[in-house]
Amino acid sequence: MAMPLRQSIKVATYLARQKLRGRDKFPLLVELEPLFACNLKCEGCGKIQHPAGVLKQRMPVAQAVGAVLESGAPMVSIAGGEPLMHPQIGEIVRQLVARRKYVFLCTNALLLRKKMDEFKPSRYFAFTVHIDGLRERHDKSVAKEGVFDEAVEAIKEAKRRGFRVTTNSTFFNTDTPQTVIEVLNYLNDELKVDEMMISPAYAYEKAPDQEHFLGVEQTRELFRKAFAGGNRHRWRLNHSPLFLDFLEGKIDFPCTAWAIPNYSVFGWQRPCYLMSDGYVPTYRELVEETDWDRYGRGKDPRCANCMAHCGYEPTAVLATTGSLKESLRAMRETVSGNRG
Repeated sequence: MAMPLRQSIKVATYLARQKLRGRDKFPLLVELEPLFACNLKCEGCGKIQHPAGVLKQRMPVAQAVGAVLESGAPMVSIAGGEPLMHPQIGEIVRQLVARRKYVFLCTNALLLRKKMDEFKPSRYFAFTVHIDGLRERHDKSVAKEGVFDEAVEAIKEAKRRGFRVTTNSTFFNTDTPQTVIEVLNYLNDELKVDEMMISPAYAYEKAPDQEHFLGVEQTRELFRKAFAGGNRHRWRLNHSPLFLDFLEGKIDFPCTAWAIPNYSVFGWQRPCYLMSDGYVPTYRELVEETDWDRYGRGKDPRCANCMAHCGYEPTAVLATTGSLKESLRAMRETVSGNRG
């Protein structure tokens, strides 16, 4: 299953509007980072490696909302750092939801039960809880015991209160098809989260652990085996069918990082949230002044093993909308998933 039907229709309408206006570069989703501070030290993340002065910064509400409105994107993923540590995160979400932006608040869930009263259930809003595996595997990846159990309890409480809850799972070369299957089965069948996002770990240069990132062929083999036996179609995955084809190696795509830009306390990050080649104050400058042809596998060595959704999911979405066959395929999976 891809995204919910109502959201799919809004995104499809947005994409059609961009095409009618003759725009060849536009944002599909903004990755908003209103802070870099976090209450965990995950092995595969380098955000907290920033200097102490940067970690103390909190983006003002008006700046956060203004950046999203400037871009015009229909969807927003709020990350960090841990966004629930931002004292005005509830207001940021309220203002974006009021403007009918689809908002995904990414969290490790340690503060979720404490902060849940700051939010209201809405079809435009979802908590996205980071779950990298079952208890032992997840707690090891975040370098702290008890995090998995707290995340599970927070997910249950959020669903009890009527919130839409999705998850995001990052997989490393220490994973096997079986560990992928086990965690996705648990999230899908036992916790019954609304949707799940999956991603191969990218060699983020500031991450403390540089030994366990996946290569392209490792990624394809991992997901090809994990998706076997009908799992791919049974799981409520929040991805387009073509992106899942991409993960399996059935198709290859160029990177379109400009479609999922990152905005942080430094500004718009060039070219994506995984690589830092400078910052600009406006999305227009990011799009018009970045040499996008420099980036991607076979062009920049830093991109050699990247199959991250921020670069390739939008390519898959654009390829889907440009093909009647793929559009019908995506529609069938969306409708089937929503009925299920």
